[in-house]
Amino acid sequence: MLPRELDPIEVRVLGSLLEKEQTTPEYYPLTINALLAACNQKSNREPVLELAEADVRGAIGRLRDEMLVWESSGARVVRYEHTLDRRLELDAQAKALLTVLFLRGPQTPGELRSRTERMCAFASFPEVEAVLRRMAGAPAPLVAELPRRPGQKETRWAHLAAGTPEDVLPGAPPPAVTGEVAALAERVAELEARQAELAATFERLLVKLGER
Repeated sequence: MLPRELDPIEVRVLGSLLEKEQTTPEYYPLTINALLAACNQKSNREPVLELAEADVRGAIGRLRDEMLVWESSGARVVRYEHTLDRRLELDAQAKALLTVLFLRGPQTPGELRSRTERMCAFASFPEVEAVLRRMAGAPAPLVAELPRRPGQKETRWAHLAAGTPEDVLPGAPPPAVTGEVAALAERVAELEARQAELAATFERLLVKLGER
């Protein structure tokens, strides 16, 4: 589970690290200059950004505080790598899909299949959908299904790292809640059960007293 919702620059930084690890592993981990270039890349990015080095360094600092990015040790030049594999327990297929969703926003399974070819080949369209549904059905969902656009045969899918999109399909798994919210929800459920129990006891007492 991610510790919090990420902002757009943090998503772009993580997406760029994920992509370069899988497509050009010989240059990974990345220097700050290589990471900046990857974030501002004109191809395979939606939207195209023009981040300054300070923007990327700020995002790295925040992600490092959350232990989502580490500095690579033993190099003369500081390099950066992500920790999402271990943090989210991503397999190769989920990792490739999340990478493309981070970099290009909501997409259809068909688009995702073609755009992940350099990272992880999917045998069929249904296989892409199956992995997406597995990711959406996890205790801490990573993706959600969006409504079909006019003229499109397929629905689109979006990542949930930056929060829940407004147009998530009804019935789609909600994003993971924080520990405090989960505890509060559990407490409310306990109080509601207790209230129902007291109401039933009161009703039985009224019956005994002849008031019912």
